[in-house]
Amino acid sequence: MYTTKYYHSFISVSDYLEHYVDVEAFLEKCQECPNYDKIWSCPPYDFDVREYWKQYETLELTAVKIIFDEKYAGKPVSQEDAQRIIEDSLWNVKADLSAELLEKEQANPGSVSLSAGSCHLCHGQCGKADGKPCRFPEEMRYSIEALGGNVGLTISKLMGIELEWMEEGKLPHYFVLVCGLLTQ
Repeated sequence: MYTTKYYHSFISVSDYLEHYVDVEAFLEKCQECPNYDKIWSCPPYDFDVREYWKQYETLELTAVKIIFDEKYAGKPVSQEDAQRIIEDSLWNVKADLSAELLEKEQANPGSVSLSAGSCHLCHGQCGKADGKPCRFPEEMRYSIEALGGNVGLTISKLMGIELEWMEEGKLPHYFVLVCGLLTQ
């Protein structure tokens, strides 16, 4: 159904902040998302996002391109088939990527990973909406975009990949998951 291709890039956090982070613009975009103020990994936060970035020296970026076979790439699909394909590809690759990132954290004391997209640990039942604390604080991670990072610009400039979006009733040729590891 799909193959994957990994891309890696390193950048100093100070350069990343200067060229790829716009907290205000992305916070505005986040406010349009149904996850805003409903998931612990998503804004608004009780900390200064720029100061969060500044705790670290280096950002190791990883992008995984999930490339669909000819049978699916750019082809019309039903809503049910699209959901199944997303679950079988995107969510499985994201779960593996998250596990790899947690292992990298353990191998690099003082580091923290940045998730590929929003948190799904509670399968849509995050306690934040009910005023409850995070059930998995040791595993929950923020995403690059939730911290103001421009993922499209990041992968375009640093990895040579252009994002492709899913259109109504039609799969893209590929999805791209982007995550990172912040190190001190």
